[in-house]
Amino acid sequence: MHIRRIPGPSRRPHPSRLLSLLRPFRPTRTRGTLLAATALLISACSSGSSTTTTAEVALAALPRSTPSVLAPYYAQKLIWHSCGAAGFECSTMKAPRDYGKPASGDVKLAVSRKKATGQGKPLGSLLVNPGGPGGSAVGYLQQYAGIGYPAEIRSRYDMVAFDPRGVARSEPIECLDGPRMDAYAQTDMTPDDQKEKNLLVDAYQRFAEGCGRQSADLLRHVSTVEVARDMDILRAVLGDQKLNYVGASYGTFLGATYAGLFPERVGRLVLDGAMDPSISALRLNEDQTAGFETAFQSFAKDCVRQPNCPLGGRGTPPARVGDNLKAFFKKLDASPIPTGDTSGRKLSEAIATTGVIAAMYDQAAWPQLRVALTSAMKKNDGAGLLLLSDSYYERGADGKYANLMFANAAVNCLDLPPAFSSPQDVERALSSFEKASPVFGEGLAWASLSCAYWPVKATGQAHRIEAKGAAPILVLGTTRDPATPYPWAQSLAAQLSSGRLLTYEGDGHTAYGRGSKCIEAAVDAYLLRGTPPEDGKRCS
Repeated sequence: MHIRRIPGPSRRPHPSRLLSLLRPFRPTRTRGTLLAATALLISACSSGSSTTTTAEVALAALPRSTPSVLAPYYAQKLIWHSCGAAGFECSTMKAPRDYGKPASGDVKLAVSRKKATGQGKPLGSLLVNPGGPGGSAVGYLQQYAGIGYPAEIRSRYDMVAFDPRGVARSEPIECLDGPRMDAYAQTDMTPDDQKEKNLLVDAYQRFAEGCGRQSADLLRHVSTVEVARDMDILRAVLGDQKLNYVGASYGTFLGATYAGLFPERVGRLVLDGAMDPSISALRLNEDQTAGFETAFQSFAKDCVRQPNCPLGGRGTPPARVGDNLKAFFKKLDASPIPTGDTSGRKLSEAIATTGVIAAMYDQAAWPQLRVALTSAMKKNDGAGLLLLSDSYYERGADGKYANLMFANAAVNCLDLPPAFSSPQDVERALSSFEKASPVFGEGLAWASLSCAYWPVKATGQAHRIEAKGAAPILVLGTTRDPATPYPWAQSLAAQLSSGRLLTYEGDGHTAYGRGSKCIEAAVDAYLLRGTPPEDGKRCS
């Protein structure tokens, strides 16, 4: 799968802001899902090999000493200026575009911070990343983390973020304009015949060609390993001996990669909604597909207990709720319904599916989903589901898209080889995906095909991350997480030589900031005092 999805933010915002911050898989996210270039950003975490075995290779640490050719980057001084809301500063950091050939040119990275506000002993910088890949960490810092994290943490840490290369303010990857992206987002992800399969492949090819044409220079250099190396430069120029970091969804893969490359520089790392870097793309995609089914089952049980559930009444079993939703999707496949959109977009099966999946990331969005489904199914009005889908894609009211989807595809397709190489591969895997999720399986299987047409060959592979010698690393997993299934957190914590697993027994994507006092206390104590909870601790 391709999406390492950006999670809902740690520390929940006011409900009116929730949808603007919901972002997979990552396959996060995403990557995430983490869905990359496909019509469903939620199809997964990363592309990998087509086998289901766990990777035998482990990520090797880089030399402890900084190569002389990189010394100027580590010695640079950042020039800060006021930006965004009050109290925030911004700067630009340089990193080598190609770490293999540092003299070939630089990439400019947007950095933001909010200085510690309290009187207690300073703890240095706390870097935050909300996932994606493709999510703007600078936006996340200024809109939420820098003002919404616990006051004691903000008083002791300089809150810091940077947009990874290719993302938002850091030389963003570009692929399609608004109208072309509108068409792409409406591509049928459950093709019924050869003609529709050809149209889906054409959509993937046009997307990939657009990225290759508009962002050719950077497209080969946006891998997670390269971004992790950028993080180490930032750590140094901020004056920190160790990296303190909170990463969610895809941000856990980024943080774990940093630990694997620089284990001796690991400070206090929190990896929330963890990804498993050691398993193949096929396994990742199937796991995430099952994760969304688990989340939908929870939604279905809750929905039928409410007076306004359009998918069934009290006592309706979840399987029947799923059948009713699939029947609605099939109806839309044959005849999309109006949305009132000024550009003429109708509610297609693809848009409706994206809208439903977007709401699976956080149960706080379930009431809005019920209302949107009721309007679509009972009143022939698709506006609510279109709004959910647009929020997922980061489409503005002006018809312009943020570069989330473009960066998401670029990172995922570079990090690991594609899960499938042809439509025939997808067809052979359909039964296993549909078994994992009767509701979403078919669409998520076809969404895993997009990297097959990517213009740049992958540079990474599935691998274990051990980070031998690192300080304790806190790994969080949520038992009914749709985008980063709980077994991934168990696996990552076991791979890391110093991993400590903290479990949240609940729904939604990620755990920190979801309202559990037990989780909050454990994470805050670790960040403030460096004391991780007992390995295996469980919270609700």
